This record gives sequence, C-alpha cells and structure tokens, in this order.
Amino acid sequence: MWDAPELHVDRILGLLVAEKVDFVVIGGVAAVLHGSARNTFDLDIAFATDAANLERLAAALSPLNVRLRGVGEPVPFALDAATLRRVEVLTLRSDAGDLDLLARPAGMSRYAALRDRADDFDIEGSPVRVASIEDLIAMKQAAGRQKDLADVAELEAILRLRDR
Repeated sequence: MWDAPELHVDRILGLLVAEKVDFVVIGGVAAVLHGSARNTFDLDIAFATDAANLERLAAALSPLNVRLRGVGEPVPFALDAATLRRVEVLTLRSDAGDLDLLARPAGMSRYAALRDRADDFDIEGSPVRVASIEDLIAMKQAAGRQKDLADVAELEAILRLRDR
C-alpha cells in the first residue's frame, strides 16, 4: 500500500476552479470550513455528471497523477470522462492528497439541489461552493457511520450558534 501524501486542498480546488468544473465540496473539509474542529485527511467533492463537466473534471485532475486508493497493489488506471460516467464513488490518491469523487452523495436526491443550496467560500482567491450545513447533516445521517453521527452533533451545534 502507498503512503498517503499530505493533503493540499488549495491545489486541488485551484485546478478544479481553473477548469470551470461544476462541483461542491462535501465531507470533512466542508465541515471544517463551516467551523468544525474535525480532522480530515481527504477532500470529498460531489460533481455534475453532464458530459462536458466530466471532461473538465478529468482534465483538472490529470496533473495530479491520480490513482485508485484502497487497492492492494497499483493497478493501471486512467481517469477520463468515460470512467467518471460509470462511477458513483471513486476514491483516489493523488500527488496533492486523497480525494473522493461522488456523483450522488448519500442523503442527497439531486446534485443540482445540493449545488443550489451550497454556500460560497473564497479559498485562496478561488470561489468554491461548499455544501450547506443542513445538507452536510443530511449526508452524514445517511452515511450513518459512528464518526459521521458525531459530526452531525457538532454541525447541529454550529447551526444553533449561527441562528442566535
């Protein structure tokens, strides 16, 4: 198994923005951007599945030497629009850190709704959509893992503080 490289969120997001990829940051990085104290070791993004966006997504990630994560030995792999069209979840290792690509995150009915409710953040000078706290809560509840349920409690607390 390969050692995981350090996560460079700004580098990955910069490439996605430069290629005009239609995506939303979800998962632990999104929670941290909303104020969570959670540690995270990968970047999770949801993405639009139209053909043009799949081409842009593949092009954006090509400089990062992406490879499959979670396989016992390195296997030949090419990230392209055809591959992206066939997957719901793709877990990758890259030169900029671990990355999870989700076409349809658990707890979300449609990507367009996730995108429309997303909050806009400025990350190193790039405008980036980040899942709303409410959508993060829904996704983490749907995932149902212990760590996700702990995140739900923290995100609900952050939401209550914001509502005051």
